[in-house]
Amino acid sequence: MTIGLLGFQTTIAAPVSLKGIGVHSGAPVGITFQPAEAGTGIVFARVFEDGGSVEYRAVSSHVGPTDLCTVLGSSPSKWVATIEHVMAALYALGIDNIVVEVDGSEMPIMDGSSYPFIEAIEQAGIVNLGIKRRYIRVLKPVRIESGASWAEFRPHDGTRFEVEIDFSSPLIGRQGWKGELTAATFKQELSRARTFGFMRDVERLWAAGFALGSSLENSVVISDDDTVVNVEGLRYEDEFVRHKTLDAVGDLALAGAQFIGCYRSYRGGHKMNANALKALMNDPTAYEVVEAPSSRAARVRAREFVPVSTPELASWFA
Repeated sequence: MTIGLLGFQTTIAAPVSLKGIGVHSGAPVGITFQPAEAGTGIVFARVFEDGGSVEYRAVSSHVGPTDLCTVLGSSPSKWVATIEHVMAALYALGIDNIVVEVDGSEMPIMDGSSYPFIEAIEQAGIVNLGIKRRYIRVLKPVRIESGASWAEFRPHDGTRFEVEIDFSSPLIGRQGWKGELTAATFKQELSRARTFGFMRDVERLWAAGFALGSSLENSVVISDDDTVVNVEGLRYEDEFVRHKTLDAVGDLALAGAQFIGCYRSYRGGHKMNANALKALMNDPTAYEVVEAPSSRAARVRAREFVPVSTPELASWFA
């Protein structure tokens, strides 16, 4: 039996705000999650001190740099960076429509995981809008490779992630996480996994203008002798691959719709995730857009979703 997928669009019941610092800028930043109507999608609205603003729909066509985080927009003076932890929380909790207002250049890093965003969204509450949700169903394998790294989408009767990492550091080594993605699974097994980095890379990143807000309060730091610097240690024995899986969930949420299929990667990252998603979207024979049958309950088995006719460039890709 397959896990039931939500057949209707959702939003949050009330606004909710968070404050923190940007992990790369080191600057204070505040965000507010605002409810939105069906069909809005996920929108990031950057608000400037002069009252002006710029909006980005959270879809792959708006993705900019993906070197150390996922960015919407191409101009540093206007973009919104480090969106992946927020996107992962929204995807896992099934939020289809929301406006994320931000008063800085990137999302607050909070504790380095998605858990604070999960808490905020659950505090606000989730509302079923009664309008059918559309999914992207993978029809055939789509694979990309880059050196020893690879990523692929495969057909699957549900939503599944299989992520494997392989680091030369003996502390990390080769780790893998596999599982069906549900709100409960994400909360219990992935949401608290923190971003991580190596002490030996700090000076290089600072010189390049990155990681200026990184600290032991929001990152797992690995010392030069391959031990965890953080006094409290790891939250999961394999926290590193769990965080990479969390990142993948957030990056693939930029499809602009939930997907039915399996995503697998080996030694991946933000750039690999983004390129794999683009490869899928660029092959119209590799997927179809589906929705729940007309007279069904709120949750529907994956195999019961039916294809729908959509324009070649559907609104959530634009």
